[in-house]
Amino acid sequence: MIEQDTIRLLRECDAGVNMGISSIDEVIDKVKSENLRNYLKECREEHDKLNSEIQQRLDRFRDDGKEPNPIVKGMSWMKTNMKLMMDESDATIADLMTDGCNMGVKSLNRYLNQYEAADENSKDITKRLINLEERLAIDIRKYL
Repeated sequence: MIEQDTIRLLRECDAGVNMGISSIDEVIDKVKSENLRNYLKECREEHDKLNSEIQQRLDRFRDDGKEPNPIVKGMSWMKTNMKLMMDESDATIADLMTDGCNMGVKSLNRYLNQYEAADENSKDITKRLINLEERLAIDIRKYL
């Protein structure tokens, strides 16, 4: 049970961290404020570090991880591009990123509760990813 929950939790973290990276990559070139761009760059770098850590843990279990749900990813892409087509402002980008962070925090907390038998290392990775998402949402509030 511990190993199964650990793998499942790591898979969800893998999907979440990849969704975060993809979302940042989608908007970063449209950001006008240098400070907002720096928040996003720093957050992406932290996502990359966590991604590497997640991949190392999954490799130990000989697991390929999990890609973000293609439907969710497609809907996110459509929402982002539609909103930016109407208003390509930093406020719109901050709004989109805040929504994404909040969804990620909600999902990751749900998985943390669902896979409670996961090992402590995987729970720690999940908590760090949650904190990263929460911190970005707080940091970019001033652009809303």
